[in-house]
Amino acid sequence: MIRSAVIILNPAGGRGRAGRRRAEVERLLASYVSSHRDSDDLSWEIVETRSSGEATEIASRAAKRGTTIVAAAGGDGTLSEVLNGVIGSNACLALLPLGTGNDFARSVGLHDNLPRAVFTLFQGQPRSIDVGVAAGRHFLNVSGCGFDAVVADRANHGPKWLSGAVAYLWAVLGELARYRAAEFTLEVDGKVRTLRAMMCSVANAQTYGGGMRIAPDAQLDDGLFDLCLLSETSKIEFILAFPRVFRGTHTTHPKIEMLRASKVRIETTPPLPLLVDGEICGTTPVEFTILPRAIQFLFPATRS
Repeated sequence: MIRSAVIILNPAGGRGRAGRRRAEVERLLASYVSSHRDSDDLSWEIVETRSSGEATEIASRAAKRGTTIVAAAGGDGTLSEVLNGVIGSNACLALLPLGTGNDFARSVGLHDNLPRAVFTLFQGQPRSIDVGVAAGRHFLNVSGCGFDAVVADRANHGPKWLSGAVAYLWAVLGELARYRAAEFTLEVDGKVRTLRAMMCSVANAQTYGGGMRIAPDAQLDDGLFDLCLLSETSKIEFILAFPRVFRGTHTTHPKIEMLRASKVRIETTPPLPLLVDGEICGTTPVEFTILPRAIQFLFPATRS
């Protein structure tokens, strides 16, 4: 069977890093094809995006014409756009991590390993994983509302010389001075509760924000979200506890509650920004639902 891959490259991904590494991607792809005897059965093309949202359109067209593999070459935002183009099709989703945080790449064993990611395009192992839905948008990694959303937005628009965890730390310190807790009403698998809280993260995967292990026990194929609910806390207490999120040990903090659910609805007073895979997509109220094993994703082969 002839296998084909359309690689959708966002040249602005990773603050321009993706565009600068296109030649390296092409070299790795060509090297792989030329070194395998069955290379006649492999074909690939790179398509660059020119505007926000275009990756979804390109991915949709590729899936409709029967492309075997549709890959995102960029960061978590590019991957999210490509996901929304291929969901519901027979195409297998793949990733070349060229973004700033590359958080989903951490969850699938591809973080900062471009040669391994290219190898995975043709020798990877497809696996069905869950997909979240929020505000009409599908997501793979982490969504949520509150403090983490405003931090992500600030980090996305911060100085270009900052990247990864450093960019998020800069944003955390900048937003903490002015952020206030809100009244949350949560409906978690039918059970309703109200409290004052800083944020609620709804995770399908484990990390966001350049390596923050917000949901260290999350599984990609268990049909459940992992929720991280942070109740109202002082700024000093927050600063002292914040480093724990990089180790995933924040889950035992008295102001943190970890929950699991397949359906979540959140209302807040006042309305808070909604974060979906690193991008702001409206405000609360919002409902989160999970689609169990709704997409095929290429995981690294046992050797590379």
